[in-house]
Amino acid sequence: MRLSTLSLAFAATILAPLPAHAQDPRGLQLADLPALRTFGEVELSRDGARLAYGIVRNDVGAAPTTEIWIRDLRSGATTRLNPAGSASNPRWSPDGTRIAFIGRVGDSSGVAVAAADGTGARFLAATSGSNSILPRTGERLVWSPDGKQLAYVSTAPGLEPDANGDPMVITRYAYKPTSSAGAARFVDNRRTHVFVVDVATRKARQLTTGTRDEHSIDWSPDGKEIVYAANPHANPDRVFHQDLFVINVATGATRTLAHMNAVATVPRWSPDGTQVAFLGTVRPFQSSETNMENAHVWVVNADGSNRRDIGNAVDNPQGAPRWAADGKALYSAVSERGRATLYRFPVEGGAPSVVIGGRRVGAWSLDSRGQVAFGYSTPTEPGTLALASGSAPPTTLLALNTDKLSGRAIAGVEAFTFKAKDGLEVEAYLTLPLGRTATSRHPLIVNIHGGPHGAQGPDFNNKAQVYAARGYASLMVNYRGSSSYGQKFADAIFGDQNGKEAEDVLAGVDAALAKYSWLDASRLGVEGGSYGGQLTNWLITRTDRFKAAVPSASIANLVSFNYMSYYHDYLAVEFGRYPHEEGLMDTLWARSPLRYVSRVKTPTMFIHGDNDNNVPIAEAEQFYIALHDVGVPTVMVRYPREGHGLRETKHVADAMERSIAWYERWFTAAKVQP
Repeated sequence: MRLSTLSLAFAATILAPLPAHAQDPRGLQLADLPALRTFGEVELSRDGARLAYGIVRNDVGAAPTTEIWIRDLRSGATTRLNPAGSASNPRWSPDGTRIAFIGRVGDSSGVAVAAADGTGARFLAATSGSNSILPRTGERLVWSPDGKQLAYVSTAPGLEPDANGDPMVITRYAYKPTSSAGAARFVDNRRTHVFVVDVATRKARQLTTGTRDEHSIDWSPDGKEIVYAANPHANPDRVFHQDLFVINVATGATRTLAHMNAVATVPRWSPDGTQVAFLGTVRPFQSSETNMENAHVWVVNADGSNRRDIGNAVDNPQGAPRWAADGKALYSAVSERGRATLYRFPVEGGAPSVVIGGRRVGAWSLDSRGQVAFGYSTPTEPGTLALASGSAPPTTLLALNTDKLSGRAIAGVEAFTFKAKDGLEVEAYLTLPLGRTATSRHPLIVNIHGGPHGAQGPDFNNKAQVYAARGYASLMVNYRGSSSYGQKFADAIFGDQNGKEAEDVLAGVDAALAKYSWLDASRLGVEGGSYGGQLTNWLITRTDRFKAAVPSASIANLVSFNYMSYYHDYLAVEFGRYPHEEGLMDTLWARSPLRYVSRVKTPTMFIHGDNDNNVPIAEAEQFYIALHDVGVPTVMVRYPREGHGLRETKHVADAMERSIAWYERWFTAAKVQP
């Protein structure tokens, strides 16, 4: 299960401050976190004259917000796009004189357009969304080549009525939204479709209809067609596939471009309109939530012929492709060892090459001259914006947190590899504690990533830095199944949840204790979110070496989770069959932490969003009651309005401070034991 890294902002909390002696005032403090910012979207104009970029802030409103700014790359002048309202998805017109976006202008929300400097926003067409779980990947707003129209993705009612009536009538297999915030407990049954609006007249029309969700759009260079992704299966809730389709803008006639019997998405027309690039997978069993199969960059001719995987030379997950201006290559950000590297893939053969490496590349964009704008994170700075051209070193345009971090010591991060129990090489990252002396000894917090097909890297981590200021070391183990270490490594978890990957984490702890003699083996804590929470629950049934545990959005019972989550195909993909087939139900129960609750001795604090439909809060409730029955100290902290992972600033701060207090309590108890 995926779980985004908590945004770790700070707000005033009802908890009493922790003792000053427990902190290193030189390091990052909870009170510092609201000011830290990161980059969101990055979009270069085609001529490279202007750059639109998003700045994610944690100090405005109850949850993280994004502001879109425009920078004139010649003068350096910056302007906020639509400062009186919201803005997202900035997209430059073909001639660079205007910028379209989705946001609020006055009392209206939807597609809007402004001048190139971000001023004079004008509303064009209303848009609506859906609380359905189905992915909304790829472009949702694109210009026609002549700059006269905009295509966009919006929703319309489906054949079924909204499931939130009185009574609530459920007919769909995928009937839960990602979270049940507000009155909508179940899906509204709306579907996403492709629309077009005339920029001059503001006349909008709907191009696609029906019960499928159409999304991920791009307009052909000749202006005649729009390519999009949709699930072709008769029961798209039950079987997650995505094909590519093309619709004639004038007639509405559609044709299939790429039938993968798997997933094809984020399509992009080549500059001459003869080909379409996209991300694709080939395994017929796919999950709507997460997959162990690495997506690759593919290319198909515009008539559907000669479909080929051009990303297969790089054995790692690849991101949405973009064409070079000459149509001879595609660019894609590739996950590698917990980071992201920007690659250039030649379309007609030849070895791929690294364009930007050595850092975690975030959002990026390409202009007609091959110049790349990108946001990235380093171990010492969470938000940097840069330009790269040719072989010259990138030029830094903006480092968001220089002033905010200038007075703070930033803890170092060290990578090391170790041999797992069966000899497999595994990589881990250790964030070093601040204030270490020749004789000091320090607690270790094991922070387990989610996914399971995710990965952690060496770049700036808010929580690890706050822990470091308190004298804690943080260990992140990229156990087998993690992405960015090749397909074979990702597949090594198949059919073996809470198996060898859990052993990898424990082997990582042993390796860290052996390598760093100043770590205190008597003060070990363990935490993680989503799948990391599941592994946390599992590990405390295997060993009592951890003095405290803090599982977040965690699974305790794989059987109940499968049938209560908003998606029901994830475990089927991970094990190769559904729970009712070939005895898998028994295997899932045998791999469930709840099955072994009588073995637990570790004090455990559960953190969970009250409206989480990804991992329903019933998972925490079961283990919480079971631990009480066993006599293990336990607390359950439920956060109202939250889904899978915490977003509200005050909740993130509260959870982090409670976690520290929980560790301090049980680490202190460990010290005083005879």
